[in-house]
Amino acid sequence: MSFWETIQSALLYNENSVLLFTHFSFWIFFAMLLVGYTFVYNKNSLLKSAYLLIFSIFFYYKASGFYFLLLIFITLVNYYIAHAIHKTNSRTHQKTLVGISVAINLGWLAYFKYTYFFAQIIEQIFGIQIEVVNVFAVAIDYFTNGGSIDVTQIILPVGISFYIFQVISHTIDVYRHKIEPVRNIVDFGFYISFFPSLIAGPIIRASDFVPQIYQKYVLSAKELWMAIFLIINGLVKKIVVSNYISLNFVDRIFDDPTLYSGFELLMGSYGYTLQIYCDFSGYTDIAIGMALLLGFRLPANFNSPYKAHSISDFWHRWHISLSTWLRDYLYISMGGNRKGKIRTYINLFITMLLGGLWHGASYKFIIWGGLHGIILVIEKWWKQQVAGRLAWLRVPRVVGVLVTFHVVAFTWIFFRAADLDTALMFISRIFTQFHIAIVPDVIAGYSIVFGVMLAAYILHFLPTRYKQGYKKCFVALPIAVKLGIIVLLIFCMYQISSAALQPFIYFQF
Repeated sequence: MSFWETIQSALLYNENSVLLFTHFSFWIFFAMLLVGYTFVYNKNSLLKSAYLLIFSIFFYYKASGFYFLLLIFITLVNYYIAHAIHKTNSRTHQKTLVGISVAINLGWLAYFKYTYFFAQIIEQIFGIQIEVVNVFAVAIDYFTNGGSIDVTQIILPVGISFYIFQVISHTIDVYRHKIEPVRNIVDFGFYISFFPSLIAGPIIRASDFVPQIYQKYVLSAKELWMAIFLIINGLVKKIVVSNYISLNFVDRIFDDPTLYSGFELLMGSYGYTLQIYCDFSGYTDIAIGMALLLGFRLPANFNSPYKAHSISDFWHRWHISLSTWLRDYLYISMGGNRKGKIRTYINLFITMLLGGLWHGASYKFIIWGGLHGIILVIEKWWKQQVAGRLAWLRVPRVVGVLVTFHVVAFTWIFFRAADLDTALMFISRIFTQFHIAIVPDVIAGYSIVFGVMLAAYILHFLPTRYKQGYKKCFVALPIAVKLGIIVLLIFCMYQISSAALQPFIYFQF
């Protein structure tokens, strides 16, 4: 490849060479960003925002191609609507503007995410076939003189679910007088497109992030090494645990469950339960670490979720930015718990049902969300009507953790399976085709995979004080020792990593 071809490959979008946190090309990109950042990080805040905005837009272009134009469109529309809401004193006008903003944002989200799903439902019910056209691609194709873009297929832009929810939260918070709109379009664009969290969260509130834009850059030596620890920790979760058990066990199990015994399927469900956590929390660790290096503190998105003693506790620990978003902007907007017990239960169930649908246009995601909603309603009823009155019926914490873990693992089967029929068959075979006699052979055959799973689960269930302890221990080590550990871990990840593209699971949402 010639020099100019190399430059072209680095600058232009290629669906087979996207910027992923787990690829070496991304870290070259991040290193170049940091070099330039040293000249602007403590200068004018607008200059800093503009610099990071440019890199964030380029990052999104490399990740999604021409869909970066949709991000720019959403940013512009919501910026001006938020300012219009702030300027008018008419509550009617404010409600109208909020309605317009939500309709535009959710309209694009629904179009890209649910068009095929709705078309399928219409065909099943009415027998009417709908020809789907990517109208966004048609528009782009028109202005670029056509011929180079497939307009017959709707492709979900990466990260759209996250940045759409982020702009909605900003608009509604302005409407509720919780915040003032971001003061200029550059800062707002930077807030929406901040690349560490752009693709898969956490969903950042403007009230948490925007004030940091105007603060002086501060990064202590302790925070520097903590940021590096988070990045390395996230990469280990993704590459050493998630990718390894996915490629060598979980994907095989879920691709064709009929080939495996009930024991193997059960272990596969445990494997996916671990895989999705390490994959998503690994991304979050990397995002928080990179943001910290740039001087921004992002909120925690996970808190050892499998230690939860109830499903309610699980949602206080899992994907915290989404669960709090659903609570503040959906559950509370529907009335929350202010309109009686029955209405509270209905609101809770609908919130989780829509939370499931947010993850994807499929009945399996609706069932996954619905199951969590039903269990949350039962838990709430039990706590109010039974446990609150009869203290002896309260479930011991260790039992609660064990039951909750298995309930979560059970629901993950619907989340991961190819379709609803496969999920039901998967569950059926666990109970009807267990074949306990082959358990020793299965364990021996997958000894390394099961060893990785066991080690990861042990680390996950360690008391928080121990986890904080080894983080502090790493930070306190001599620099030479820390660098040695980092080099060793990078070498191990390089040896383990697969040449195949392994995007983070939540990129598809």
